[in-house]
Amino acid sequence: MSHRTLEKLDVVGKRVLVRVDFNVPMQDGAVSDATRLQRALPTITELADKGAKVILLSHFGRPKGTLVREMSLHPVAAELSRLLDRDVAFSGDCAGVFAEKAVGAMRGGDILLLENTRFHAGEEKNDPDFAKALSANGDAYVNDAFSAAHRAHASTEGLAHLLPSAAGRAMERELNYLKAALAEPKRPMMAVVGGAKVSTKIELLLNIVGRANVLAVGGGMANTFLFAKGVSVGKSLCEPDLADTAREIMAQAESAGCEIILPTDVVVAKEFKEGAKREVLPADNVAGDDMILDLGPDTVDLIAERIEAAKTLVWNGPLGAFEIKPFDTATVEAARFAAKQVKKSDLVAVAGGGDTVAALAHAGVVDQFTYVSTAGGAFLEWLEGKTLPGVAALED
Repeated sequence: MSHRTLEKLDVVGKRVLVRVDFNVPMQDGAVSDATRLQRALPTITELADKGAKVILLSHFGRPKGTLVREMSLHPVAAELSRLLDRDVAFSGDCAGVFAEKAVGAMRGGDILLLENTRFHAGEEKNDPDFAKALSANGDAYVNDAFSAAHRAHASTEGLAHLLPSAAGRAMERELNYLKAALAEPKRPMMAVVGGAKVSTKIELLLNIVGRANVLAVGGGMANTFLFAKGVSVGKSLCEPDLADTAREIMAQAESAGCEIILPTDVVVAKEFKEGAKREVLPADNVAGDDMILDLGPDTVDLIAERIEAAKTLVWNGPLGAFEIKPFDTATVEAARFAAKQVKKSDLVAVAGGGDTVAALAHAGVVDQFTYVSTAGGAFLEWLEGKTLPGVAALED
């Protein structure tokens, strides 16, 4: 399905409401990580350079429909102004008299950041009246916040039906890469899925096995799959009550012709702490007091072989307890090998999810993957095959 892009909008001299995601980390009243601001810069700059009046909408935190001063977007305006190297005005409300006055004072090319949309209860309820109040200050609407597109809120979905609308450049880029990775992948297509629990990724796994040629399972969730096959996992993290689910996923994978890679060897320790004495064992030889904390070298080699043969790679979740050395080895080695393949063989490698971004950053390869999504929940729901309201509203 194609989506409307900026080319479809007449923006010269127009008031353009742009939904961004400026829900950024703050420390001592200042932005501590400007990644999400930086990703919005191309859309903001393009619209302003075309002579549009650029009016930015975003949520921040969870104020639950009340004004919480600590969740004001005011400090973000200063950082955005610094990044753009141009003035960014700020309004103390996103709708009503204050917003109307601030927008009325704008000229073509001006940029205005409105206050936290979630200070209004109508935002998360996708209240039609609140969406209408937002739309009163715009002639067109651009959604550049894929990370918020899984929420049917007034500023992410409601507005798209009230004004001529399109995807911003960051949204467009994300959709193009996700389409290339999941909807229309070059084959063989491989998925690497890790993390602590199967329970948080059941729908993702069921969707992936119907699409991928190879699925490598790592992290704590791999233990549940081993347990489901009758393998003892000692005192490792495991969800025994999901053994039937794991068996169902494996059965569906076999039916779909998707190869599942489970650990053949593992790294174990008696305690979970940095520098703990570790041992590499066959996956079916784990003692009762052992904890599986990482994949073994043979399993990593097998994953690397499949990555080398793949044309498309989707990665979500770490392969081991990467936060503590030396249990970061499998994640780091596999991620670095994938990054080399992107450069060497034009592998399309797309990754996303909170722990995933942290793990790839730890491996030093975030900038070496084809695309790394910071969208979190929206990225996961896309992998689960769900329709994202904010995206669907932009479809032709």
